[in-house]
Amino acid sequence: MKKLLLLALLLVFTVAQAQKKKNGTIYQDHPTIEIANDMMAAFVAGDETKVASYLADDFKAYNGTSTNKNNTGRTKEQYLNNVKWWKNNIAYGSISASPGAYPDALEYKDGQIWVQTWSQYKGVHNETGVKIDMPFHQLMEFNADNKIKTLINYTNQNVWREIGRSYGDRENGKLYDHHDYINKVRRMMSAFENNDLEMAYSYFDEKCRFNSLESPVGETMTLDELKERNKGVMEAFDITSIDVVGYPDYLEYDLGDGQTVQSWWNFRMTRKSDGKKIVMPALYIHDFNDEGKIVRSNAYISTKIMDAK
Repeated sequence: MKKLLLLALLLVFTVAQAQKKKNGTIYQDHPTIEIANDMMAAFVAGDETKVASYLADDFKAYNGTSTNKNNTGRTKEQYLNNVKWWKNNIAYGSISASPGAYPDALEYKDGQIWVQTWSQYKGVHNETGVKIDMPFHQLMEFNADNKIKTLINYTNQNVWREIGRSYGDRENGKLYDHHDYINKVRRMMSAFENNDLEMAYSYFDEKCRFNSLESPVGETMTLDELKERNKGVMEAFDITSIDVVGYPDYLEYDLGDGQTVQSWWNFRMTRKSDGKKIVMPALYIHDFNDEGKIVRSNAYISTKIMDAK
């Protein structure tokens, strides 16, 4: 039995070895890597002449995420126009290696040399203010003269689409100053003012998530956690009144079918320990579901005022 097991392991090892076939060498340091880095630095700097010096005459650039089967790529002239566009339209441009990444040069047995890079592309579009901060992967094929023959870019196309969309005005729903969801928020705040907690919490979905200006990024509270926190506040303070400031807005978004009420308030409270009267401003953003329940609550409140001397 032991002999059979050893034979089986030997066969597996032999098959695994047979499946490997070396097709070239990968380099961490290579002249073409320096060329690739210099070319992209010149691109971001808007140096059209320097970029051109690194490109072959038959250069072609491709969008690696394109599904167009008839894509013939951009010519050297068209790519250099992109350099001009970047120079004229992007402020604070930079490109650097993604954290923990570095370029590789792949030298194949047939003589082909490709450089692959993983970078972070940054900048701000001058006219629209759209921020560019995205990973950027490139493959570059070099010819025998160490000129870049082929360039394949993999980028987040949503950034460029947002720049295109931002050139014109576009409506994204309707804005109301009176709506049933506004009425619900006002009734909820009145319930809190009058310590009718059962009524106040009835406006929230059981799975509602809560966060505030002081919450760590990405952290939220459950409804039960909110109740416990509010219990502590009400033990320490008497609520005199909760007064609306201005008027609430109800936003009915086309994008994502969002249903949101934003409202501004002054909490007038008295601290029980010393009788200190406090006015605490607050902005709330409440998102509703189709059943008319609040499913997300964002509070913009600085509770430091509650510790005022």
